[in-house]
Amino acid sequence: MPTAHRLAENANVAFMGDTKGGAFDIEGSLARAWLTEPLNANGRPNSDVLAPWINGLDLTRRGRDMWIVDFGWIMSEREATLYEAPFSHAVEKVKPEREGNRRATYRDNWWRHVKPRPAMWTALRTESKTRYLVTPTVAKHRVFAWVETGVCPDHQLIAIARDDDTTFGILHSRFHEAWSLRLGTWLGVGNDPRYTPTTTFETFPFPAGLTPNIPAADTAADPRAQRIAAAAKTLDDLRRAWLNPPDLIEIVPEVTPTAAAGEAPGRYPDRILPKNVEAAVKLKARTLTNLYNQRPRWLADAHEALDRAVASAYGWPEDVATDDALQRLLALNLERAAAQAKAEGEAG
Repeated sequence: MPTAHRLAENANVAFMGDTKGGAFDIEGSLARAWLTEPLNANGRPNSDVLAPWINGLDLTRRGRDMWIVDFGWIMSEREATLYEAPFSHAVEKVKPEREGNRRATYRDNWWRHVKPRPAMWTALRTESKTRYLVTPTVAKHRVFAWVETGVCPDHQLIAIARDDDTTFGILHSRFHEAWSLRLGTWLGVGNDPRYTPTTTFETFPFPAGLTPNIPAADTAADPRAQRIAAAAKTLDDLRRAWLNPPDLIEIVPEVTPTAAAGEAPGRYPDRILPKNVEAAVKLKARTLTNLYNQRPRWLADAHEALDRAVASAYGWPEDVATDDALQRLLALNLERAAAQAKAEGEAG
């Protein structure tokens, strides 16, 4: 099989999440206590350096209510000390481990995450995005889900800087799933497939006119995009209702953090809590992994409607076989890669 090439139209959209490199993660109860403390000596709130944090288990199972201390990739140690409680935590929990690191950069900049992914944050925070997509690096089922932009993704998640239902739908089609199985890497022999930004996402040829380099607003009137978006939203709405049935959960606003003078307080995602002990027990079984293991008829139907919409967007028969679709995708990748190489050669 010819090798698929990375496509420029998919560049700077998918990123490996943050690699913390130390015990920067804390429980939600501690984060909330710090968020409501008085302003620090620099006149700044602790919310500057605190964010909800998720990893692959939070996505495929239930959220664990974890947060992370994050001083960014520019802040000096002197500046970090001014966030007293978070910095004291880092001194106690992170510094001893990082002082023994063989890499001078990690050792000398111990208060910073080892790979804070500035390019990822730049992409996620542009165009006033309120959400982005994540998928586990390694998972039994290739699932995608929405996360609010204030949430920090761990390196075991791939963050995709798109906020439109059309992209969600294309990525959650059986065609992209099959592509990811064929083009992704593997964690050991016989283990689950690994999704990567380069070999998996950047090689995948989206339908013409719906590629990641085109803003969602520019495709909003495209009937193909509208059909995919509608099917994708139906899938997402049904999954959310199954994962968090309204009779079992309550939505609780997150704490309002202390705000600096003249600034509005930061906002964090609402919390989803069980209504009671009995509900908490039932909710433990409501996970994406369990849902896709069971694959009830309504889920299969929602995915079939989505697959048909995506196939139609490519101009294929709506019941196209997966192997046939993979051949078409590879041909499309090679065609676009050749055109890309030609354009680069002419520009050079």
